[in-house]
Amino acid sequence: MWRKALTLLPHRPFSSTPEIPTLYSFLQPSVFALKRDLPPSQKSHSDLPTPPPKTLAPDHITTLETTLHKSLITHNTDEAWKSFKTLTGSSAFPSKSLTNSLITHLSSLGDIHNLKRAFATVVYVVEKNPGFLDFETVGTLLDAMKCANTAAPAFALIKSVFKNRFFLPFSVWGNVLVEISRKNSNFIAFLRVFEENCRIALDEKLEFMKPDLAACNAALEGCCRELESVSDAEKVVETMAVLGVRPDESSFGYLAYLYALKGLEEKITELEGLMGGFGFPNKRVFQSNLINGYVKSGKLESVSATVLRILREGDGECLNLGEETYCEVVKGYLMNASVKELATLIIEAQKLESSTVMVDRSVGYGIVNACVHIGLSDKAHSILDEMNAQGGSLGLGVYVPILKAYCKEHRTAEATQLVMDISNSGLQLDMGTYDALIESSMSSQDFQSAFSLYRDMREARISDLKGSYLTIMTGLMENHRPELMAAFLDEVVEDPRIEVGTHDWNSIIHAFCKAGRLEDARRTFRRMIFLQRKPNEQTYLSLISGYVSVEKYFCVLMLWHEVKRNVSVDGEKGIKFDHNMVDAFLYALVKGGFFDAVMQVVEKSQEMKVFVDKWRYKQAFMETHKKLKVSKLRKRNFRKMEALVAFKNWAGLNA
Repeated sequence: MWRKALTLLPHRPFSSTPEIPTLYSFLQPSVFALKRDLPPSQKSHSDLPTPPPKTLAPDHITTLETTLHKSLITHNTDEAWKSFKTLTGSSAFPSKSLTNSLITHLSSLGDIHNLKRAFATVVYVVEKNPGFLDFETVGTLLDAMKCANTAAPAFALIKSVFKNRFFLPFSVWGNVLVEISRKNSNFIAFLRVFEENCRIALDEKLEFMKPDLAACNAALEGCCRELESVSDAEKVVETMAVLGVRPDESSFGYLAYLYALKGLEEKITELEGLMGGFGFPNKRVFQSNLINGYVKSGKLESVSATVLRILREGDGECLNLGEETYCEVVKGYLMNASVKELATLIIEAQKLESSTVMVDRSVGYGIVNACVHIGLSDKAHSILDEMNAQGGSLGLGVYVPILKAYCKEHRTAEATQLVMDISNSGLQLDMGTYDALIESSMSSQDFQSAFSLYRDMREARISDLKGSYLTIMTGLMENHRPELMAAFLDEVVEDPRIEVGTHDWNSIIHAFCKAGRLEDARRTFRRMIFLQRKPNEQTYLSLISGYVSVEKYFCVLMLWHEVKRNVSVDGEKGIKFDHNMVDAFLYALVKGGFFDAVMQVVEKSQEMKVFVDKWRYKQAFMETHKKLKVSKLRKRNFRKMEALVAFKNWAGLNA
């Protein structure tokens, strides 16, 4: 192969005949007539020689060139094309710059009709006056053909270039034709122009026509994967050697695939030796292609043997095959109903894998993840069952892909059960997996699964529990489940890894009050105080709002007695007695008729210099106590009477 050097490559005669039908359809309605030469017996009178075209006068040529130039500037495409046809029809050519400008303009318009014109113009100029063409102009046309996905004209153009010995640098057209051939699965056409180009480059000793490594690999890939031809592939290799194109890992990979497909074990061994000689220590591409070749050939025992051999030679380090390769392996085994063999492969691989191999780099993870990726989660379960049946130990890598699939599919109950199985087997999930599963459970409103997962997370001694704690609390609040929030908080409140703050208790109290469950709110409040969590102004605002909504004003009075003992004087310690607190207490106490407490709040607000809008409390009084008479209160309760008079004086109601 690369050790050999060929002095001469066999010459394959070039023929554009197969492209004529496709080109003909591309050029219809015709721009230039594209006809095959017919034998004399079949020629009609229309094919008889015609008189030569009339020669244009110099001033007429100048006028046509001027018209062509102005038409291009003003984007009058049809007029420009008319001028060009008139010139060329009389065997005259516009200047080189005008010719290239016309082709560039036609190529840039993005429609097939003008692309036909550009193609016909280039072919005509190549045949009649190739010196007028710039390489860049041809590249522009080819790029336009790539965008329009017109394969046949692109290949025909390059063949015309070769035929007329107008030698283009490979960089102008090579990669474009590679892309076009891949898009159209037309590798044979690319291989023909590739071989012809290489022959010319060697015969004419033209360095600029030598293909680059990417093009050589494209030709090699086509021979190995599409043609599956050893002789053609090795011919490309020999061409690379003669041209001095150094192979890379992909070059070896394509050959590895082909040799594995054909069962050429000696050549595979030779390839591995050559890789070392070229200094390629990373054999990932080679190994992936080798395994894919064995899978394609149906030699599953060779797949297993190769995987285990690679692990042994690498001292148990990760195989690093990639998801695509694992998917092909899984498809190959399952096509032959070989779940048992897949399970055996994972068990044997686990015995060889180093303890330092990351979970998502293990063979077990790769295979099970591939099952999940191609939509065969049930087969992933079958592999687990088969491994258990064979008495094999199940590494964490086998479980993780299934857990991720459950998470994505919101099958949270099954995921939770699998987590329990993992924990019981002595394995431990990482924090990220727990967080993802808990988030999925909360999104599915499967709160019990979320709680179970969080308990398991705590028992697994995961250090950072904050993320999942917040996920659960936020989810319960959004779903209006304060009773579960309270129960969950009770369960975790003494865990030193979790910082349960006043805001957490406030969230529960607020949710209970909003739902009208004031007894539960009161119990949570008492529990909060019992656990020595100090309530703040938000705690009391939620409770006041709740009590007012059901007209339990006496409960607000009890809260006031508690708050007035803990009001912060300096704004640092105690409860912040701001406008919101003053307003909430005043409104509730006025509505409840507790005017003694009302005046205590007024006094405290004046002391704290908090502005009070009296109008709101006048309205509250008039709505509730309009018929309340001071004279009646004087007889029953002198103190209440004094408080009422003080309030009315303060609010301006006596006037």
